[in-house]
Amino acid sequence: MSHNYSTLKTLVEIDSPTGFTKTACASVFDLLTSYGYKPRYSNKGAVACSLGKNPVLAIAAHVDTLGAIVSGVKKDGTLSFSLLGGLQLATAEGEYVNVYTMGGKKIAGTLLFNDPSSHANNKREDEKRSIENMHIRLDEEVENKEEVFKLGINVGDIICFETKYREYESGFIKSRFMDNKAGCYVLFEIARRLKELKKEVPVEIFFSNYEEVGHGGTCGYAETIKDLLVIDMGVIGTACQGKET
Repeated sequence: MSHNYSTLKTLVEIDSPTGFTKTACASVFDLLTSYGYKPRYSNKGAVACSLGKNPVLAIAAHVDTLGAIVSGVKKDGTLSFSLLGGLQLATAEGEYVNVYTMGGKKIAGTLLFNDPSSHANNKREDEKRSIENMHIRLDEEVENKEEVFKLGINVGDIICFETKYREYESGFIKSRFMDNKAGCYVLFEIARRLKELKKEVPVEIFFSNYEEVGHGGTCGYAETIKDLLVIDMGVIGTACQGKET
């Protein structure tokens, strides 16, 4: 591929579900600093960066993604969970995950349907996927709560889905969480190109970190901002205008 998507790949591969965006935001901050800008953090931890004096337009994208959080440890050593954002569980069955403990450990696992084998459950194809009938199986030898607790896992730990980032010679990129890290990449490229051209524009780029729960871009902009433009995914579906390319 002729275009350099390294900054996109780097950001995509930083796990950053809502509420767990500190590392991703720090990466954004450092990248903009390396371009020669002076970004700042909002009180909520979002990153804002002026591309010129007295910005009147803000262009926003969000670094936070869908994810999950440990809601309980079951007696058989598997985990129950709650969702961070509106993840469609039917699309996530069988996906590999990483559980981040509050002590700083990262432990691998898989999101599975309860009683998933077609050899034992002939109704599995008809049953709805929900947080009530799915679980996280850890890639550790654990068979009870106590063994899970010894790993350092507890309620409130963050669950992140592997991104499976791929670039192809055709120019296509496939990955989870292109919503909205592709939008962040657009802002990176605007900032980089303007710096190369030695141009300033009255624009602030804004990287919000709570979009998936509905309040990502509600505050934190420069006082001079009058208008807001948001870059996000285009919905694919009946009566929608979005498309894959």
